[in-house]
Amino acid sequence: MKEKILSSLLTVLAFSALQAQTSVVPASPRLVVGITIDQLRSDHLEAFFNLYGEQGFKRLWKDGKVYEQVVYNFKHVDRASAQASIYTGASPFKNGIIGTQWMDRASLRPVNCVDDREFLGYYTEECTSPKNLLIPTLTDELEIATRGDAKVYAVAPHRDMAVMAAGHTADGAYWMSDETGEWCTSSYYGDCPRWLERYNDKDGVATRINGLQWEPMLPMSAYDNPTDEGSFSYGFIGDYRFRKLKASPCMNDEVNRMVTALFKGTSLGGDEVTDFLSVTYNAGSYQSESWHESYLEMQDIYARLDKDVASLMELIDKEVGLENTLFMVTSTGYTDYVPLDYTLYRVPTGEFYINRATALLNMYLMALYGEGQYVEAYHGLQIYLDHDLLEKKELRLNDILECSAEFLAELSGVQKVYTAHDFLLGGMSDEFEQMRNAYNVHRSGDLIIEVNAGWKLMNTESRDEKLVYDGHVAFPLVFMGTGIEPSVVDTPVTTDCIAPTLALLMRIRAPSGSHAPPAPAIRR
Repeated sequence: MKEKILSSLLTVLAFSALQAQTSVVPASPRLVVGITIDQLRSDHLEAFFNLYGEQGFKRLWKDGKVYEQVVYNFKHVDRASAQASIYTGASPFKNGIIGTQWMDRASLRPVNCVDDREFLGYYTEECTSPKNLLIPTLTDELEIATRGDAKVYAVAPHRDMAVMAAGHTADGAYWMSDETGEWCTSSYYGDCPRWLERYNDKDGVATRINGLQWEPMLPMSAYDNPTDEGSFSYGFIGDYRFRKLKASPCMNDEVNRMVTALFKGTSLGGDEVTDFLSVTYNAGSYQSESWHESYLEMQDIYARLDKDVASLMELIDKEVGLENTLFMVTSTGYTDYVPLDYTLYRVPTGEFYINRATALLNMYLMALYGEGQYVEAYHGLQIYLDHDLLEKKELRLNDILECSAEFLAELSGVQKVYTAHDFLLGGMSDEFEQMRNAYNVHRSGDLIIEVNAGWKLMNTESRDEKLVYDGHVAFPLVFMGTGIEPSVVDTPVTTDCIAPTLALLMRIRAPSGSHAPPAPAIRR
């Protein structure tokens, strides 16, 4: 009898312990909000902290899990490749998004990463889908886990960022038209919703843009050294007024307006099934000016951004409740640097012309192997060879790649040349691994050139001019909300941990293409 009583007590104690353990496991959030801030920089974020209120960035830092040292695991990041990496947990090597644009070998023309002629646009002539995203996203896994009951939406200034965050199974992705200022979507996501039609007709920015003005949001005394530069005022007029708006901090206000309309028109976060909302803001410099030349404007950009983050959290609190919401905030991790005249400072520099380099390469190959257009096309610093011509001449691709790389490496300003063969064989160094992760066998060129840092990339045909910058752009990663205990973590992390971390907190499977573990110390 004593043994039976003791056994029963042990069973009760074990069951009680299990209940206690279960009770401390946080519930799955009703809503997950992923915030990507294009070109957000830690140095600016910290420098302008005195301009912020208590409910935006300061709240995130006080109540969130803050990872201070975050990097992408591939080179040549832009807004589309960054967004795709965040939501797939994989690099372009796997997810296929090597950039916002790449060269299409079939047409020999640059294509946008979300172009798809099979689907019509609503409020736009652009045909759009996520078909070029080769693997599932976190939001796809959420839809699969909930058998389609989860609601997934993405709102961004640009269609590539909206579509990459929305994934393949979303209920909707919305972006603003460069031409009309109307919010657009694609027939890929079904019929155009009535609430979107009403918003564009009655509350869209096209009805207000003539009266919009970007001026300092705070009193001039709040800014650092305001008297050195004076005030500023920008209006949005002319043929490119909506593009100018999208490059300004006023666009973040429009994103929030659209998110408000989205909540009114849908039941997002309205039940116990976890839903997902992706929001993209912009923190880049206006009119591609350097922050040294527009220091007052940059201060105001971050002050306004803080206000917009606070406004979004206030909206979420009203609609869903912050206690039911999980936030993720991070950056695209790059900056569009304005070309500088380094010669004024006696800093080594130069100009590299990709079109001239490809012309010289083709002449060199002709001298070696006879007449022909060996270089089929180029895009950025990627060179595409004519494989059919090589096959017709019975030339081995690897031999051509090797001699082409040796020739290009002799040109002024060239630091290194990588070949497709190099990437397929693999390498050992961290730098090589980052380059390989930026490569995709179906979309990247046969030859990829690395130009010396501080040089200008020039193209006489397109008149493009870009500064080569290989320095680290510091940016944070923050999780705040359901199941998160506040702390600051100085352990370096890569952005491919974001999707697995969110999957862990949402209690779903991580995307199939991701391989990184969740961020360290996320549960404590």
